[in-house]
Amino acid sequence: MNSEQTQTKWGQFIPLVTVFFFWGFVAASNDILIPVFKEAFKLSQSQSQLVSLAFYIAYTVGALIYNGISVVMKQDIVNRIGYKNGLALGLAISAVGTLLFYPAANTGSFALMLSGLFIVALGFSLQQTVANPLAIALGPITTGSQRLTLAGGINNFGTTIGPLIVSFAIFGSNTGAASNISIESVKIPYLILGAAFIAVAIFLKFSSLPDRPELSEANDGEAKIEGSALKFPQLVLGMIAIFLYVGVEVSTASNLPAYMEKDLGFAIADVAPYISLYWASLMIGRWTGAVEAFTDNMSTQKILRFIAPYLAFGVFLIVNAIANHDLRPFYVYALIILVLIGADMASKGNPARMLLIFSGFGILATLIGMFTTGMVSVYAFTSVGLFCSTLWPCIFTLAVSGLGKHTSQGSSFLIMMIMGGGIISWLQGFISEFTGIQYSYIIGVLCFAYLAFYAWRVSSILRSQGINFDKKISGGH
Repeated sequence: MNSEQTQTKWGQFIPLVTVFFFWGFVAASNDILIPVFKEAFKLSQSQSQLVSLAFYIAYTVGALIYNGISVVMKQDIVNRIGYKNGLALGLAISAVGTLLFYPAANTGSFALMLSGLFIVALGFSLQQTVANPLAIALGPITTGSQRLTLAGGINNFGTTIGPLIVSFAIFGSNTGAASNISIESVKIPYLILGAAFIAVAIFLKFSSLPDRPELSEANDGEAKIEGSALKFPQLVLGMIAIFLYVGVEVSTASNLPAYMEKDLGFAIADVAPYISLYWASLMIGRWTGAVEAFTDNMSTQKILRFIAPYLAFGVFLIVNAIANHDLRPFYVYALIILVLIGADMASKGNPARMLLIFSGFGILATLIGMFTTGMVSVYAFTSVGLFCSTLWPCIFTLAVSGLGKHTSQGSSFLIMMIMGGGIISWLQGFISEFTGIQYSYIIGVLCFAYLAFYAWRVSSILRSQGINFDKKISGGH
């Protein structure tokens, strides 16, 4: 306790969040690549989805590789090379992936393009394994989930502007269909991205980030369990939670265009702003949930809780104004954001309580989307993004709490479960062939139900290990 940090180390945290930005930038930009590749390589819809599959599966493969190397070395690879070197190595691997876009474009090879994306995400897998627990470690453990939420907000800034920038780089000012786009047009954007990866790797290598942070947040008693991190029940149950969380987050968005087109009669061009609103909702929620990482002052926190979400909403409106989208349908969303602010206040910064409350609202929003029609259902489904927004940091913080020297290994196991994004999306699409798209969202309800169960169960598991996230609340006034 006496060595516990009382404030976030901003000088170290700010350089770290640059990698969070890249993850969002590239992942969302894949949505631009899919129609380009589909047209250029004359692919079917399912073949074009190999872009997403290659990207998400790489996280799992990467985590398996890093765990395998650790087993062979009989020492955790990240602990061996250091967290700073781990980030730099991950960025270098991603840079190698971007280089493949050049020969792939020259030879017109879809397989080589997929290989490039796969290697980019392979590097991201190592970066995620290092950066998530590091964000928690750069300050007091009691605000660890808030720092991870803030980093997630930066990630969503990447998802908001990434598609716009990559789209402009590929299409220029002509935002029309990909009908006459040459595959050569993807070379330069991804070479620039590769150069940025290398620049950030060098920047982080010489930054003040710690190489071996103090990750044991409680007494070392629970960290002395020998062997694998899988002996910790909070981690094993948390792995299932991450799988289902990423699943519901990705599948809610990926099935929304088909619902709006088939059931509501929207044109494809008119769907884009609503998908943008969904991802912006994650940014809105994360900026709100990150407030406690900035200040201990309760009065300031209350003010920022109202300013932060509407600031993020303003970013969404500005981005869509630049893209010449009609903003009038979105103003009503400002009222829905009030529900998010109330839920955030009710959680009082406790990640288990926040996970329980937000999962409950996720269930409610999904059910409203399933059993209403028209724009009410669309806003209900997009608001799922608000209630997914802070779940990753909540689950991650709870799952690695008390792991001590097993934190890095536990983190890689959690990153492995990102594959849920591809699998749950496919499952919902499969179910929709029998139920229709609107009722296929029952998959999302079931995912949220497990997350609520995890929130309830993990609290007692951690308390039995002497970890209590309510400590700061009782002493916070």
